[in-house]
Amino acid sequence: MIMRKQEAPAAENELAKAVKESKAPAISRAAAVLRLLGKSDAPLGLQPISRELGLVPSTCLYVLRALTAEELVNFDPDTKRYSLAAGVLTLARGWLRRDEFNSVAQTPLDRLAQKFNVTMLGVEIFGIDHIIAVAVSQAGGGFQLATQVGSRFPALISATGRCIAAFGGHSEAQLEARFNTLRWEDPPSFTEWMEQVERTRTAGFGIDEGNYIGGVTVLAAPVWKAKGKPSHALVAIGLTAALQRAGLPALQAELVAAARGVTEQLGG
Repeated sequence: MIMRKQEAPAAENELAKAVKESKAPAISRAAAVLRLLGKSDAPLGLQPISRELGLVPSTCLYVLRALTAEELVNFDPDTKRYSLAAGVLTLARGWLRRDEFNSVAQTPLDRLAQKFNVTMLGVEIFGIDHIIAVAVSQAGGGFQLATQVGSRFPALISATGRCIAAFGGHSEAQLEARFNTLRWEDPPSFTEWMEQVERTRTAGFGIDEGNYIGGVTVLAAPVWKAKGKPSHALVAIGLTAALQRAGLPALQAELVAAARGVTEQLGG
């Protein structure tokens, strides 16, 4: 079974916010175009791209031509459509070679995925804004979460969000403002969520039992590369009933131990 969950806000709202706050709006627009093409299952034309991102078509065309010239985007003159080009792979390979977390975390992710028949993620935390999946390991069983490397989620969503709130040093006002923008299948109240954040701070891991996706339990344990706020998290995702049969406490303990091991290897 493959489960999909779309949590990112509307693209035009995200782009508008990024452009407004950025000192380099052209870069924000280019990044939004690359993300959109990366998520699309098929090449896209100018009008669908500009409409989805809320860009004036002439501005969108300028960005697309610049990205094509840099070999990050392909343009098919027959269909008049755009897609990601192989140039993005060069950037990705360079990042993968240099990202210490990715190389250190993959082995424990694979081990836990197979042992507990869960989907495992390694995510990088970008403050209170968002998290990005940078490592994925799927179990061989029937449950799979359709998440790939590069998938992007709001920072405070699900179990990872509880970890960020517990250990990130953010004020309650900041947390509440972001919390109110989240979309859950079965949303907790902010008061309930803050109580869960406090339990996360005590236990050393966060848990989401069906709030994010009904019938699915998500666990997350923070990872540090240095003192201060956590830089990454290890995340386990599985069907609630299956995890209860497999031994949820055992997974919790091993997930926390794995996160500590990764932290130690990173020097955190």
